[in-house]
Amino acid sequence: MVTDMDMQGTGPGRRAVCGLGLIAAAAAVMPARWALAAPAPSRKLPALSAAGRQFLAGRLRYATVLQSFAVDEGKGRLYALQVVAGGVRLAGEETALPHAQRVRNGDLCLNRLTLDGSAAGHMYLKGFGHGGSIGLEDSGDGVTLWTEWDANPASGYGRGVCRFRFTDGQVLERDSGELRTYHPVTGSTSNVPALDVTHRQLLLRYKRGGIPRFALYDLDRFRAGWFLPRTDFAQPGAGLALPFQGMAVYGNYAYQLLGSAYGTGNPASSGGNTRLYRIDLRTGRVVWQQLERTAPGLSPREPEGLAVLRDGGTPRLCLGFVEGPAGGRGFRLYDKALS
Repeated sequence: MVTDMDMQGTGPGRRAVCGLGLIAAAAAVMPARWALAAPAPSRKLPALSAAGRQFLAGRLRYATVLQSFAVDEGKGRLYALQVVAGGVRLAGEETALPHAQRVRNGDLCLNRLTLDGSAAGHMYLKGFGHGGSIGLEDSGDGVTLWTEWDANPASGYGRGVCRFRFTDGQVLERDSGELRTYHPVTGSTSNVPALDVTHRQLLLRYKRGGIPRFALYDLDRFRAGWFLPRTDFAQPGAGLALPFQGMAVYGNYAYQLLGSAYGTGNPASSGGNTRLYRIDLRTGRVVWQQLERTAPGLSPREPEGLAVLRDGGTPRLCLGFVEGPAGGRGFRLYDKALS
């Protein structure tokens, strides 16, 4: 995942209902009303500190890397985002575009796979963003996906978020009528969502003034265009200057993944610089973190994506890593207990 640029958006979207003053007020007032008593720090290592076990291995439609993923456990499907590869010509385009142009445009391919790694459909999302996180809502008549949206032409990263139904083979433009679109934070960029459908929450990561932040919303109010966050705080760990590689939310906690692939300054012999965090949403503070040691033998082992798995009793956290040579990248997902 390429580190996102600190670019400013051009203003509020048609669904925006609050400005900077409302966000600031919410950040100051809402946590006190919403938060429960935060737990005392514990010296016991959580189950989350263990190395993950392999959950799935596969390849996407193109050789470009996995950016993020979500799992529909009920239907046995994985949804994964990647930037469209160079040399691809989509419906309505006069020519095939190079990969660098796809990055600047924010053109994504949304892959659907079975949980044995087999391809099971795809969509194209033109002008959406870089694909840093994806949310999923399942229902009896289909799947709704949440992604970043409205890519800034100067950076390729989304200035808002959107939701849409998965339709195999469809090409969605940023102004497609099938989209439900949101600009929750006026003037922001690098917007990416994660969902906790069990507790009806949406976690937003965004940048304003070059500073990455997290904001937590009631999912149903957000869907209705009411953008008053329960809490809003600066992203922990941003000072390490490690690439942001994914997030998830469940209950009172957010989880984030930072790090880069093996290479100069991050040799395989070191075990890598990937860091996993648990953040208490009631306080905005890190309650646990570690250098993540899952699958140290992968190459290039770039961390890409987090998701929460809920079936089978105890919730589990699922981590993604890229593997394989340039031009032939695959991915592996690993899961471990969330407790």
